[in-house]
Amino acid sequence: MRTLVALSLAAALSSLGVAAPRGGEACQQAQKANAQAAQTIDLAICLDTSGSMNGLIDSARTKIWDIVSDLARATPAPKLRVAVLQYGNDGLNPENGWVSVETDFTDNLDVVSQKLFALTTNGGTELVGRVVDKATTSLAWSDPANALRILVVAGNESADQDQTVKYQDASKRAIEKTILVNAIYCGAPTDEAAPAWKDVALLADGHFATIDQNNGTVVVATPYDTELVELSGKLNRTYLGYGSAAEWNATNQVAQDFNAANSSSAAAAQRCVTKGGGLYDNRGWDLVDACKDAAFKLGDVKDEELPEAIRGKTLAEKQAYVDAKAKEREAIQARVKELGDLRSTFVAAEIAKRNGSDRSSFDRAIRDAIRAQATARGFTFPPEPATAAQPETPKDPATPARAG
Repeated sequence: MRTLVALSLAAALSSLGVAAPRGGEACQQAQKANAQAAQTIDLAICLDTSGSMNGLIDSARTKIWDIVSDLARATPAPKLRVAVLQYGNDGLNPENGWVSVETDFTDNLDVVSQKLFALTTNGGTELVGRVVDKATTSLAWSDPANALRILVVAGNESADQDQTVKYQDASKRAIEKTILVNAIYCGAPTDEAAPAWKDVALLADGHFATIDQNNGTVVVATPYDTELVELSGKLNRTYLGYGSAAEWNATNQVAQDFNAANSSSAAAAQRCVTKGGGLYDNRGWDLVDACKDAAFKLGDVKDEELPEAIRGKTLAEKQAYVDAKAKEREAIQARVKELGDLRSTFVAAEIAKRNGSDRSSFDRAIRDAIRAQATARGFTFPPEPATAAQPETPKDPATPARAG
């Protein structure tokens, strides 16, 4: 954000023969880095919310931050957009095949979290073909020329119940639009329903996985979680809301912190790691993030839509204030990254002790599929954290090391 604002200001002042304020050079570097992140990853998550799927929904809520944090490790850094759909719930409109788009593609990850926590289960007829087709035809997918387009559909009933839109046709339509379909069956690979779910993926060049939706979610508490949760709150105080949506988004940011913390301390800590990374982007309401976009001009924002602290200030004073918040955020993010790396190694070692017990988890299935598909598209990822030994823990850990 800071880079974007500085560039706009530098151009304006240059035309007047005035030197740009400090921070312009840093802003230019941030804008350049942002411009290089041209390739988008569109991720549509389709969840079965019928009566038996509480475990799947809880997994999605808890582990969305692990999925995003793993994507943040990709090089070059992608632009991530996520859509959420639900299906198979008796509370949904039967005329739509009991399918609902909860949010079209958005880069606002707090909105994604909000939609996930709003999901409830209720009986249902699970029409896999209908939800795949709905996601394929109704979402605002990015241009395939510079985007990796991924659909994930998860459920536990037979995939061939839909006689109006058969999954075979839906999967073929998806791949014709270069949308890869990954199918996650919540059950044993030996189940009678498993082969059809595998077919859903194979027909759309996707990956197939089976998971244990009720017992597969692995949550590991670490000695770093307490400090990460504290840093999450400090990050919030670096946000400078602007525009009509600022108040709602700032409130929702705190609400999603609370939702993560209510799930577990591990989920709250991993959410902080995501907030400290490059994919947590709130340029639509936060000045610091907005200034990373070369098209954004701080001077164009009406004074009454700015944070109270900078209303009535000169453009140079406004820029200096934004730069200061950006610098404060960068310092916190540096500590978050340090702790996040230690946390990842600790979690990997703990899972290794359990003989890789996350293999049947929702987030592991998605992460493995996305990594493989992103790698084929030219992205690279660092190797998984070493599991031979756990990192040295703090001398006085605020939270005892334990598996939760």
